[in-house]
Amino acid sequence: MFGVTTNSEPAERLARLIEEHDDVRALFAEEWIRYRTSTVLPELTREAQSTCARINRIFFDDPAEALRLFHELVPGAGSGIDFRPPLNLDYGVGLTIGDRTFINKDFLIVGGGYVTIGVDCLIGPRCSIYTPHHAEGVDRRRAGWERARPVTIGDNVWLGGSVTITPGVTIGDDAIIGAGSVVTRDIPARVVAAGNPCRPLRPIAAD
Repeated sequence: MFGVTTNSEPAERLARLIEEHDDVRALFAEEWIRYRTSTVLPELTREAQSTCARINRIFFDDPAEALRLFHELVPGAGSGIDFRPPLNLDYGVGLTIGDRTFINKDFLIVGGGYVTIGVDCLIGPRCSIYTPHHAEGVDRRRAGWERARPVTIGDNVWLGGSVTITPGVTIGDDAIIGAGSVVTRDIPARVVAAGNPCRPLRPIAAD
């Protein structure tokens, strides 16, 4: 078991996992891995998903305990974060969430590597972040080779409902991503962007 270490800095726990497990090191170094044959990565995701299931189950009956479990699962989460269940994360150790960010229901992060969400963000319902990039070649894909690409969401970003973010994408500060968009490339700061694939439409309007 790789139980969550309480009261530890996120960098310390991640550094320990990287030092002890070569598959974890490769995952966060954006190297090719074989998740399905790893002995450690499926266990880490099982633990994270189990914790998410418990958070989702108790959220309305014991919100304080649900929040405590959330901060154990995501040691890189800041203060004042608000979320609604259900929540589904593959890992917590590589995830950073800034202060006062709000995450609406059905939030999903699939895959490992680094995911950074800034301060004061608004994450709409049914938003998804995907970090795994599977091998394109038929034989390597069949053999299970994949690698994670980091996703970065800047400060004060608003993701509308059902936004999908694909591996390696960066969204700049203050951007608004329209509902249902599929973000396949970087989006600059302070623009409204939408579509599939998502593209900037116009600058942010002055209030």
